[in-house]
Amino acid sequence: MGFQQGLSGLNAASKSLDVIGNNVANASTVGFKQSQAQFADVYASSMAGSSGGQAGIGTRVATVAQQFTQGNITTTNNSLDMAVSGSGFFRMDNNGSITFSRNGQFQLDKNGFIVNSQGYKLTGFLPNAAGAIVATTPADIQVSTADLLPKATANVTAGLNLDARSTVPAIAPFDPNNPATFNNSTSSTIYDSLGGPHVASLYFVKTATNAWSSYLTVDGTQVGAGALTAMTFSSSGVLTAPAGAVTSAAFTPAGGGAAQTLSINFSGTSQFGSTFGVNSLSQDGYTSGHMTGFSTGSDGIVTGRYSNGQTKTLAQVVLANFSNAQGLQPLGNNQWVETSTSGTPLVGAPGSASLGVLQTSAVEDSNVDLTAELVNMITAQRVYQANAQTIKTQDQVLQTIVNLR
Repeated sequence: MGFQQGLSGLNAASKSLDVIGNNVANASTVGFKQSQAQFADVYASSMAGSSGGQAGIGTRVATVAQQFTQGNITTTNNSLDMAVSGSGFFRMDNNGSITFSRNGQFQLDKNGFIVNSQGYKLTGFLPNAAGAIVATTPADIQVSTADLLPKATANVTAGLNLDARSTVPAIAPFDPNNPATFNNSTSSTIYDSLGGPHVASLYFVKTATNAWSSYLTVDGTQVGAGALTAMTFSSSGVLTAPAGAVTSAAFTPAGGGAAQTLSINFSGTSQFGSTFGVNSLSQDGYTSGHMTGFSTGSDGIVTGRYSNGQTKTLAQVVLANFSNAQGLQPLGNNQWVETSTSGTPLVGAPGSASLGVLQTSAVEDSNVDLTAELVNMITAQRVYQANAQTIKTQDQVLQTIVNLR
């Protein structure tokens, strides 16, 4: 029986060295998770039941368990590289076959999909027509290089101070070409439905104490037959009318754009005894733009940047976690696949529930501790030698018995 014990010990030590060797070989593999050989003792079955005098018949490999501890995070020069800080796996699509990985070394393929070195596509949540992320079934993430469509200006917000010391202009009616007919003016660039820029100017004419009229022109042409709106202020300089935004008359800008109106909000306007000044003047239109780059946030949101200064949400990278990550089946190429032991994947946005967050321009190093593995290698070597010695000793005992006369 001693031969069986020693032989099982040799096999166990050899398997342990195999596992250690694989760990050492992958010490520089991004996203690699080290394994640990776990052993169990072996006893022969007895018809009379267990006996306290049994010595056992050796050992066996119970399992080779992967250790899903966090690896160090190293920054890189590739903006597409991602590292998971915390729990979770990247969800990859290989022609409909879903795998999971901790290796975040990604690149763009010729069709704009974010892929790994094997061509597996990174998946995530996609936005709807309004640009909001919809958390449905994850799909392949594709970075579209199409131009961002222009948006016609619909809303203008103006925050100004009109000088309460101003006097009513001596010349009437209002003429945008005659500065003597108005007190103050300011301008902003607006856009038509084709993305063409136009100059929208607001003019302010004092009509009485605490009372003003505002006018609008686009490219020097007055919009509407009269004033845009009348404006009144309290004795403390607070705007009392109009109470909300006012809508201009329709106008058709030059250049072929569609007819449009402007909703102008003066809620931030005041009338104090100080010089006329523009505190804020904004509008919500923009011209077309081509993509100049994109970035990924810690929440997985992929945001495109465009030459017109706008940004657009392109997708959100998802992560998947498992009740029993050690139950995942390794496939090689830094990929795992779910099994009945691992449980079904829990998919969600980074930073939600038990999922970790993303760090861009970074990768997760292998979690192999080389120092510990070298010590384990020495231990496994000694175990192998000791088990070989038991076989040698049993052989010597057997030889002694054979030589008895």
